[in-house]
Amino acid sequence: MPGHDRNEGSHQHLPQLFPSKADRWLRTGLALAGIAIVLLVAGLLYHARSDARWNVGKPLPQPIGFPHSVHAGKLGIACRYCHVTATAQAAAGMPSVQSCLTCHAQIWRGTPQLAPLHAAAGAGAPITWASVSRLPVHARFHHGAHARAGVTCATCHGAVETMTRTVKTETLSMGWCLDCHRAPEDSGIRPIRAASAPKSHYDGRDLTDCSVCHH
Repeated sequence: MPGHDRNEGSHQHLPQLFPSKADRWLRTGLALAGIAIVLLVAGLLYHARSDARWNVGKPLPQPIGFPHSVHAGKLGIACRYCHVTATAQAAAGMPSVQSCLTCHAQIWRGTPQLAPLHAAAGAGAPITWASVSRLPVHARFHHGAHARAGVTCATCHGAVETMTRTVKTETLSMGWCLDCHRAPEDSGIRPIRAASAPKSHYDGRDLTDCSVCHH
């Protein structure tokens, strides 16, 4: 029929909406998008586990430039002279105005570097040190228990006696802590005994139990 022939001819001349390579382009685009997603996830996972994510090796601005290389290294001042509660209490304590003034009331008194110290002393205010190793509030850590179990300062804090500016040397992540709790002898540390452990450990819990380190 004439009408039928006319419709049939119109279908034969419909324009092509997509080029002949469109299917290949689509497949290539999907493949590249999949690769990009995999690389993005891998990059995020790598960053989350990298030293940079945990600020390893990064010094923090301090109110007073304190070179451990001079005090702990050259002069041989013991860690607990400034961190007075490190061997007995949960917190190690930070250098107080008075502990600094034991020497610096006379030594280097007029230097600009120590102006914040004398300003704090005059105002009766503490020195606001920035801790490079501060743990999150949901993590419980007892310096005294670790010190009595044979964990040295360098185990967690590195060779601070060589540092002009104090930096973090270990991630102090949960995984890093658990590695030591599972096999302390691999780090040269004897297992924590009941006599040296804080009260939270007297019940014989394994040191990998979540409640040991988390409230």
